[in-house]
Amino acid sequence: MVVIGAGISGLAAAAALAQQGARVTVLEKNQAAGGRARTWETQGFRFDMGPSFYWMPDVFERFFGRFGQPLKDFLDLRRLDPSYQVIFGEGDRWLLPAGRDAVAALFGREEPGADAALGRFLDEARLKYDLGMKDAVYLPSLSWAEYLRPRLVAGLLRTTAITPLRRHVRKHFISPRIRQVLEFPSLFLGSVPQRTPALYSLMNHADIDLGTWYPMGGMGKVPEALCRLAERQGATVRTGEEVSRIVVEHGQVTGVQTANGFHQADVVLATADRHHVEQRLLDEQHRSYTERYWASRVMAPGTLLFFIGLDRKLPGMTHHTLYFDAPLDDHAEDLASGRWPRNPLFYLSCTSVTDPSTAPPGCENLVLLVPVPSGGEDTPALRNHVFGLLAERIRRHAGVDIRPHITVFRSHGLTDLQQDYHAFRGNAYGLASTLRQTGPGRPAMRSRKVKGLYFAGQLGVPGPGMPPALISGQVAADLILKDHGRT
Repeated sequence: MVVIGAGISGLAAAAALAQQGARVTVLEKNQAAGGRARTWETQGFRFDMGPSFYWMPDVFERFFGRFGQPLKDFLDLRRLDPSYQVIFGEGDRWLLPAGRDAVAALFGREEPGADAALGRFLDEARLKYDLGMKDAVYLPSLSWAEYLRPRLVAGLLRTTAITPLRRHVRKHFISPRIRQVLEFPSLFLGSVPQRTPALYSLMNHADIDLGTWYPMGGMGKVPEALCRLAERQGATVRTGEEVSRIVVEHGQVTGVQTANGFHQADVVLATADRHHVEQRLLDEQHRSYTERYWASRVMAPGTLLFFIGLDRKLPGMTHHTLYFDAPLDDHAEDLASGRWPRNPLFYLSCTSVTDPSTAPPGCENLVLLVPVPSGGEDTPALRNHVFGLLAERIRRHAGVDIRPHITVFRSHGLTDLQQDYHAFRGNAYGLASTLRQTGPGRPAMRSRKVKGLYFAGQLGVPGPGMPPALISGQVAADLILKDHGRT
């Protein structure tokens, strides 16, 4: 069989399928495996080009456990403490400590009773997480009937699941700072707290209880580990070979075409951008979804990234810093209107604080990320304007103008996302995780028109992010094995 795309979901699926005896070839268009979790190295700097938060460590442990492999044999993980820094304004910042008790103490100092409220809030979030991990997220979500399980239904009825996350958070806390800290994980889901179901407060359990981790060497070590695991099971990973067409005969997939020739296969799993696969690799009669369908989807934002190498260290840096010194709702309104944010929130990753191998001695490795509207304009002038805003904000809070100290500079935006990953409308996080786009509300994992054709990845089930992508690959592999047998 053929897997299209050597990202997190494609490599996970390849390992799971090869373990059960399938002859698997993974075809990747780019010159290196990893998909959006690739790295870029230059002049002694190593930059993570995609995911930077390592959350939900149990998902990775569970995956490697199905092969009888301890995760520690593949990744050197460090829990970050503080988990991240939040800047609310000049002289106003929080260092979010690792662990529930320490965060509760911080919240209690901010708002009377918030420490106890956090315990109640996280207990419910943990219940949602346990229900999701044990009963929901590993389902292929081909229909809502899959979710009619007594334990799952009874558990969700005891929680706040459908209410918007913002309303759920504000029911428990008054402090704007606390609210922002608990609402921000919704941005990882490609949505905003007003539209994200409270079910996803499970992300707060992942954040505070399970912790923020980092694989030494960079996030690129994750796909590197998955690639090694897949090849140990017998899968073949071929980079620099882009699929140009999925070949279908009499309603059955027969293989894929690349510039190097035809790869015969009775099963194809496409983990590349779903819109690209449907609209560019399949003939019209074999597509499950029309362009009208895609036009009606609520897309997650795109991203504008800046990869920056400095010739000096920066004072007060932590591994992760969230710049919340601008109103979240104003930024969200600009995104919803298709405008580039006028006063953007942004995120700064500085891996060299934790991992000296990512920068030369005495230097600093920075990645800046700004959510921008998917499908919007992307020009050098806009990028330069936004960078000027960010550099000035960093100067204001860190006391250093980084611009004279830049030795490496690269931007990566909507047009790069489209070129590198065929990302529909330049999205960075796939479909927004709204109530209507959860579970069976997302594009189906099995083709409705073509036998032997399956899909995985962030535009499908269960959703965006590195842990969900890992789960998506496993679920697709298990569905294929169920449909076609284990050899």
